[in-house]
Amino acid sequence: MTEAGYRDMTNGLDPQTVAERVRDGMSENDRVLRANGIRFEAVGPGYAKLTMTVREEMLNGFAICHGGFITVLADTAFAYACNSYNEQTVASGISLDFMAPGRPGDLLCAEAKEVFAAGRTGVYDISVTNQKGELIAVMRGKSYRLKGRAVVEL
Repeated sequence: MTEAGYRDMTNGLDPQTVAERVRDGMSENDRVLRANGIRFEAVGPGYAKLTMTVREEMLNGFAICHGGFITVLADTAFAYACNSYNEQTVASGISLDFMAPGRPGDLLCAEAKEVFAAGRTGVYDISVTNQKGELIAVMRGKSYRLKGRAVVEL
């Protein structure tokens, strides 16, 4: 227990190592990653960068990427960013705006960055771009920490 009465979820490890171990532990059981071909580019404290290629089965009736798949990518980056401290954290809300369509074969990149975190709540901004760096969507995620519950054993 720490002096504040909470368990130390980091086991004395540096924040980058904690974020990497959380990524490894969470991704073992993350079926969304496998089902959608989502890959990690980077992870760190309060940060995650993931990519996904738009496949044929992700296209809607207009032959563009269905917004649900773009949301899944953004939300997944959000999840890994806000859980990177090894304290179970869930979304309490998201707001997403589309700027441009994802096209067949596009490599979409979701980059999640912590804006604010204190106590049990946090705010994260997530941008989704294509391989040309064009903005596809922006999302703001609000998180809620379940104090005292580790994501993985360190």
